[in-house]
Amino acid sequence: MKMQTNTRITILHLQDLTKLWISLFVLLLLGWSVLAQKSTVRTDAGDVAVHKIAEGLDHPWGIEFLPDNRLLVTERAGTLRILQADSTLSNPVKGTPEVFNVGQGGLFDVALHPDFDKNKYVYFTFSDPGADSTATTALGRGTFENDQINNFEVLFKMEPYVKGPNHFGGRINFTEDNEILLTLAERFKFDPAQDLSSHLGTVVRLKDDGTASDKTPKFDAADARKEIWSYGHRNIESAAIHPETGELWIAEMGPLGGDELQVATAGKNYGWPVVSWGDNYDGSEIPKPDTRPEFEDVVLKWTPTISPSGMIFYDGDMFPEWKNSMFIGGLTSSGLVRVNVNGAQAEEVERIPLAKRIRDVEQHPDGSIWVITDEDNGMILQLKPMK
Repeated sequence: MKMQTNTRITILHLQDLTKLWISLFVLLLLGWSVLAQKSTVRTDAGDVAVHKIAEGLDHPWGIEFLPDNRLLVTERAGTLRILQADSTLSNPVKGTPEVFNVGQGGLFDVALHPDFDKNKYVYFTFSDPGADSTATTALGRGTFENDQINNFEVLFKMEPYVKGPNHFGGRINFTEDNEILLTLAERFKFDPAQDLSSHLGTVVRLKDDGTASDKTPKFDAADARKEIWSYGHRNIESAAIHPETGELWIAEMGPLGGDELQVATAGKNYGWPVVSWGDNYDGSEIPKPDTRPEFEDVVLKWTPTISPSGMIFYDGDMFPEWKNSMFIGGLTSSGLVRVNVNGAQAEEVERIPLAKRIRDVEQHPDGSIWVITDEDNGMILQLKPMK
């Protein structure tokens, strides 16, 4: 009888120990989850709270605030969503274009016309499907009324269409005179970035109706595309106009190392694929820009890469320590890169770790910083000072 009692006690102890271990394991998993979310981060501006505003997005790519402070969010698969005032996400918005949803292709950037209050124009970049499995980067616009896109029209297409799932570029920036500086990419085709008869690997300057600006430079090549502003680029997914100088700053992705920050200046050649601060993926070396003075060199470079995507110049009051800083979203660096710009010089001063691939960054009208994460369960995160 005593032996049976001891056996029952032993079994009960084992059950309690099993429950204890399960509880500890669950707590450990929860702890990992909290660490992965990084609800607070230490920065030069002090402790910053990272609030998860929404999740469940399919590889979000671009964000833009509406005048009523709601947020437009593009998803790479081809949908547009609205983050409502109560932080819920709308169903896909009607009226967006068909996209080439393969590899890096899809629906990209979104931007409001500077006179949006009058004309209701919303602009999009996207990968436009062509014949025989080809695709290109296109710019289009529609009017935003009744929470849908109406009368969408394609304004510009990068020529030529080519096969392949990589390197589309696609950031939209409006100038002070309501023109567009649009960043493109060389579609992972290398040599066309040096061919002025092609838009591949260029920044183009357009009027707001998609036609070539009168301010584009004149090139000696008779067959040069009239929309080209600068060329010799690889893949630009990070760009912003300096609020004081009006210059277009770009951060473009290098190959194996050598991400580059520079000013896209009219008529200049930035050297890809002839020169680069990175190397080929097979490890073979590419000549460095300082060996070829006819090409523009970088202002700042990164090896290892940060994989830049999204950029703003911060001018809010919520973070006075960050006033006039440049913020760049980092995909492989999994956070924000803060850069001080002084004239033609720039210096990285801080990295804000967010443990996620950051695809785009925007400043909320209240001065907080919002980012989107590039993943199947994409999130919208808000950065605010700790109270």
